[in-house]
Amino acid sequence: MTYSNKCIFLVCSVLLLFGVPKTIAQNDKLSTKNGDLTIIPINHATLALKWQNEVIYIDPSGSTNLFNGVPKPTLILITDIHGDHLNVNTLENMKFQDVKIIGPQAVLDQLPASFSNVTSLGNSNDLDINEVNIAAIPMYNLPETSDSRHPKGRGNGYVLTIGGKRIYISGDTEDIEEMRSLKKIDVAFVCMNLPYTMEVDAAASAVLDFKPKIVYPFHYRGKGGFSDVDKFKNLVESGNKSIEVRLRDWYSK
Repeated sequence: MTYSNKCIFLVCSVLLLFGVPKTIAQNDKLSTKNGDLTIIPINHATLALKWQNEVIYIDPSGSTNLFNGVPKPTLILITDIHGDHLNVNTLENMKFQDVKIIGPQAVLDQLPASFSNVTSLGNSNDLDINEVNIAAIPMYNLPETSDSRHPKGRGNGYVLTIGGKRIYISGDTEDIEEMRSLKKIDVAFVCMNLPYTMEVDAAASAVLDFKPKIVYPFHYRGKGGFSDVDKFKNLVESGNKSIEVRLRDWYSK
């Protein structure tokens, strides 16, 4: 047996013994009309997008070690006030006081005065920063009640237009009409964790309605553990083979 054949045999034996990994720790590149967009999964609801000279962090939270190897952000987007989205300790420990932060007013109200480079953006509003359009859209729980964990209007989902590509960040939402009515989404990051957001079946049903080209299940750790992202993938891809579901490693760091 040659050396290469021995290596192949060893790899196959390991996969048979332990199984094929469900998720892959990797960054992805998406071609745009103005260069590649790099998608960097970090942890739970936290990710980064790199395009040209822009590095956009969404909901930076957790230990600074999670960001090893990730370039410093030029812009930070925050969706809501809860600690897995707005984490002041992380922002301070990473020395992000000088980085431009965009979020709903409820988020900005909780930032210390040292964070002065902030812009409030509410539902249904948008702005342009360095050739990136940032549109804030609703995210909320159903039914709408006075004691909701995520009342309508407090937090933001986002649709970013970067190099002609449209990227949807769900924030903490349930299966709402504003998500189902999205159009021409190239990449979607969709949450699914009970009891905070929505169940896998609802998330898959919504995705089949708004038909993103690529969807990443993220924010899928809930009270009962991890949501079944394999089931989500099967539901979506069996319902519409043109939608690619990408399972990535959001929790091993």
